[in-house]
Amino acid sequence: MSAQGNETPPSVPRHGGGLDPSTNVLQFGLRSPRPEAMTSTIPASEPAATPSVSDVPRRLDIGSPSRQPPSSPQQAAPAQATTTAERSSDAPRTSAAPSPTADTSHGSGTIGGNSGGGGGGKGNGGGPPQLHRRSNDSEFRDVLGSGLQAARRNLITVGVFSVAVNLLVLSIPIYLFNMSDRVLTSRSVDTLIVLTSIVIFAIAAHVLMDMMRRYILMRIAVETEAKLGGPVLSAAAKAAQNGSSREFQTLADLQHLRSFITGPVLLTIFDTPVAPAYLAVVFLIHPQLGLIVLASGILLFIVAMINQRITALPFIRANAFGTRANLQAEAMARNAQVINAMGMIPEGVQVWGQDTVESLKAQVVGQDLNILMTGISKFLRLCTQIAILGWGAWLALDNQLTGGMIIAASIVASRALAPLEGTIEGWRHLVQARSAYARIRTLLQNSPLNLERLRLPRPEGHLCVERILYVPPPTKKVILNGISFQLEPGESLAIVGPSGTGKTMLARMLVGSIMPTAGNVRLDMMDLRNWDPRQFGESVGYLPQDVQLFPASIKANIARMREDARDEDVFDAAETADVHQMISEFSQGYETVVGMDGSPLSGGQRQRIGLARAFYGNPKLLVLDEPNANLDASGEQALARALIRAKQKRMTVVTVTQRPALLRSVDKIMILQNGAVQAFGDRDEMIPLLGGRKPAGGPSDGPPIIDS
Repeated sequence: MSAQGNETPPSVPRHGGGLDPSTNVLQFGLRSPRPEAMTSTIPASEPAATPSVSDVPRRLDIGSPSRQPPSSPQQAAPAQATTTAERSSDAPRTSAAPSPTADTSHGSGTIGGNSGGGGGGKGNGGGPPQLHRRSNDSEFRDVLGSGLQAARRNLITVGVFSVAVNLLVLSIPIYLFNMSDRVLTSRSVDTLIVLTSIVIFAIAAHVLMDMMRRYILMRIAVETEAKLGGPVLSAAAKAAQNGSSREFQTLADLQHLRSFITGPVLLTIFDTPVAPAYLAVVFLIHPQLGLIVLASGILLFIVAMINQRITALPFIRANAFGTRANLQAEAMARNAQVINAMGMIPEGVQVWGQDTVESLKAQVVGQDLNILMTGISKFLRLCTQIAILGWGAWLALDNQLTGGMIIAASIVASRALAPLEGTIEGWRHLVQARSAYARIRTLLQNSPLNLERLRLPRPEGHLCVERILYVPPPTKKVILNGISFQLEPGESLAIVGPSGTGKTMLARMLVGSIMPTAGNVRLDMMDLRNWDPRQFGESVGYLPQDVQLFPASIKANIARMREDARDEDVFDAAETADVHQMISEFSQGYETVVGMDGSPLSGGQRQRIGLARAFYGNPKLLVLDEPNANLDASGEQALARALIRAKQKRMTVVTVTQRPALLRSVDKIMILQNGAVQAFGDRDEMIPLLGGRKPAGGPSDGPPIIDS
């Protein structure tokens, strides 16, 4: 037994205000972890055994951390009594997945050393680094397959109900046939009562089954949106990391798909397979009348194919321009202050109106063609009824049919042709729903989140950039060319250079927001592409130029909106970023709610809150893009103190800056010029070069790059 046997094992999870792990929450198809996914507890009397790979649980939640309760109250109490000094050296304990480390009861040691990996435990424990289980978002990858199996089974049930509904409606023409040919000729009241009772029962069953299939379709729509909502939003957020919000329009496609499932067009499509049964009934009445209905059905099918061909392109154009118009409206919403301040509302409306007009034009063209085809189909259907009545009368004159058979044939023929006509009339909705599902499927199947990643040990902060080249599509302009450097854990680097040299692109590349065209960015020898996204995000802090906060409390924003965040970790991040005093000046402190527009925070305050968010969880790599752009003198002093604390915690820091005041707080400086490294070296060697003076032992390199 180790000497630390009486202490709380560092892998014991702590819960401070998060959801209870046993709570079942329906959140867009996400489920709480099952009991078998929890970390096991080994009694003190049993010897510790290292778990095998087969014992490692797989993650079941999509983007939500698995949380496990303490094995006993004796474990939870010492965990809450951990001092601030211990927390400052700890990594965040809110791992996206439980580690294979088995919790021990009071008096036993921790198996396999301290917990590692993205915020799962202490990263500098005495034991060997521990590998986490493989990250496999099977629910995300298979959401269009096995994830919607229940919905597909329910659709089969709806199909069965649709067959019954359409067969039961045949009771009406049968009732009219018997009424005309039997009741009126025999004048039998008993026959009338029996037939009427049977038909009423059939109609009641018809209505009940029709209600049931509509109920089922409503629940299919809800289940589809619940299953696809989380994965679609996750895939859209991942695809939008290059700055485009087009992928978020897929959420509107999901809502359109739900509306289509509950709409009348889908029910009409379900009625179409029953049309051959109606046709067979007409053939049983008389083959010649069946041939009339069959010929009309073939003509309606041809009209439907023509309608699909001539309306496809206009509706595609309408959807494309409509999406662009929505993006323009979102851009106006983001820049509302600028638009109002400089009187740009007419210009913004004009830009939005151009795409809207094109969308409406294409929609008018497509809808006009669809109306034309609908009119032709209605004309054919009405002519079919006239032909059946007329030809049926001719056959009745020849004593081949009765009056009741003619009426029944007319009603059944109209029921046989109605689904085809309804499908043609609602073709636009069908095309839009099909396009929406195609976009959803493309987004999910092409998402990088589908790739299976191995949970690695918690990184130490070794950053290696190897000859990266970046040429953004579709342009051929080289933004970054041959950038290479290395940083050890605890080192800090300042990237300086004129505007437009690719500093921000390089910063975004270091956190995986964009990928290089060639070359590699490695964290602890592993390329960023091969890190589990959740684990990598927990190990990285990022402060962009344009800091955006969520409409939530300051505490929630610092905690990265995690429900299982501990107050101690939030306070530690605020103390590290030196913003605790600033937050204390608000009347509600950490519970101050940030509005959609960032109010009541100023630009500098939002930047400092964003800095605290970057420090949350003690990340091992910190990338700051112009962190002092909106700061005053006191804010810059607080930022300098934060960088000193980051160095004490052995965080690797990369800062993009244009101000010389921050350069004294870093170890190395890189000068970018036209997307390439002009100079790279220690701070004391580079600062004279930045000022245009001769460095120690070297010639001057020209005019100053940063004015002091």
